[in-house]
Amino acid sequence: MRNVLDEYQWRGMIQDLTEGAGEAFSGGPVTAYIGFDPTAPSLHVGSLLPIMGLVHLQRAGHRAIAVVGGGTGLIGDPSGKAQERQLLSREQVAENLEGIRRQLERFLDFEAKDNPARLVNNLDWLGELKAVDFLRDVGKHFTVNNLLRKESIRRRLEDEEGGLSYTEFSYALLQAYDFLILYDRYGCTVQMGGSDQWGNITAGIELIRRVRGGRAYGLTFPLVTSETGVKFGKTEAGTVWLDPGRTSPYRFYQFWLNTDDRDVVRFLKYFTLLDSETVRSLEEEVRARPHERAAQRTLAEEVTRAVHGEDALARARRASQVLFGGEVEGLTAAEIQEIFAHVPSATLPRSALEGEGMTIVDLLALAGVTPSKGEARRALEGGGIYLNNRRVGNPEERVTPRKAVEGRYLVLRKGKKSYFLVELREG
Repeated sequence: MRNVLDEYQWRGMIQDLTEGAGEAFSGGPVTAYIGFDPTAPSLHVGSLLPIMGLVHLQRAGHRAIAVVGGGTGLIGDPSGKAQERQLLSREQVAENLEGIRRQLERFLDFEAKDNPARLVNNLDWLGELKAVDFLRDVGKHFTVNNLLRKESIRRRLEDEEGGLSYTEFSYALLQAYDFLILYDRYGCTVQMGGSDQWGNITAGIELIRRVRGGRAYGLTFPLVTSETGVKFGKTEAGTVWLDPGRTSPYRFYQFWLNTDDRDVVRFLKYFTLLDSETVRSLEEEVRARPHERAAQRTLAEEVTRAVHGEDALARARRASQVLFGGEVEGLTAAEIQEIFAHVPSATLPRSALEGEGMTIVDLLALAGVTPSKGEARRALEGGGIYLNNRRVGNPEERVTPRKAVEGRYLVLRKGKKSYFLVELREG
C-alpha cells in the first residue's frame, strides 16, 4: 500500500490538511469520501481534480466513496457562491444523478476485488430525516457563533444585497451529518474536497468527535485557476463539461491543447496519471521546445481519453488536424461546424449546386474566396485551391451537393491557412 499523501504532495494537490491525517493514511487502508453536487446532468472540468483525488486514493489501496448529493442538492451549497442557487426539483436532481453516475464510472472501479469504490446518494438518509430529530441530535452541537465564522457563510452575510437564506445557512449541518452517517455505515474517517469546502469538512469532523467520540480528518485540494487568473474551465464558449452532448470531444480536446505553457506542467500533475519522470521529461520539453507543444498534446490526449474514450480521442485528434490540411472525409457536419466556427463563411441554396453542379471557379467567386473569377482561375492554376482539403487544379471541375459533408458543408481553402466554409441550405 502506497501512502497516497506522498502522491498528492508531489502533484501539488494538497491545499489544507487536518492534524493527524498523515498518520491516519500511513496506518493502513482508510475510507474517504468526496461529495459531488448534482446541479446539472453533467460534471465539468472543475470536478476533475477531486475525481482524480479519489482515483489516486483507490489506486493506493484505500477505499473511495463518491457521494452524490441528491439530498443536499435540493438545498444548495453556499460555499464559493455569490448568490443563492436556484432550487431544483426532485425530478431534476434524479436526472442529474444518473448523468454524474455514468461519468464517475469512467474513473472509479466499482467492481474491484479488494477495495471497490462506492457511489451513494445522501438523499437515502437525508430524505428520511425528521426536522425535530435533526435539530435535537445535530443542531445542538453547533453554535451560531461558530457557523458565522465559517468563510462561506461570513462572505455571503457581508453581501448586503444577496444575504444568506436559512436554507443555505443549514447546509454545513447537513454535510456534517453526511460525514457522520458515512462514519457509522462504512467506517469513513476522511472527507476530501475543494478548498471552499474546508468549513463544511471541519463541521463534520467536529460532529463525529462530539457524537461518537471518534477521530476524523479532512483534506482539501487547491482552487484551480490559470496563471492569468481565469477560473479553470471557463471559456468564451462557456463551461467545459464532461458530457459530450454539452462539450464535444473536439472542443474538449482543444480546451486542453490550448493550455498556457505556464499551466501545462501543473495540469499534467493534476489531471493525468503520468508518473513524475514522464512529467519532468515533458517539463523539459516545454523549456527547450515550447513551440512543439508536446506537453499540451500529451495533456489533451490523456484527459480526453480518460473522459471520452479512445474512439472519441481519435476523432478529436483527426478533427484537430483538419486545420493543418488533414482529411475532411469521415467527419460529421457538426464537427465541421465546430472546427470552422470562426472562419469566413457563406450560405448558398442547395439548388444552385444540384444537377450538373457549379464550376469551382464560380463557387470560389460566389463564396468570396477570390474577388473575381479571373483571380479564381489564377489561384487554381497556381495549385493553391483546395476543396475539402484536396487540391483542385481544373477550373471546369463541377461541385455538387454530393461533395458536401452530409450534404451541408463545403470546406474551401486558399493557400495553406485561409479557410472558407460554405453551407448549403434548402431553397
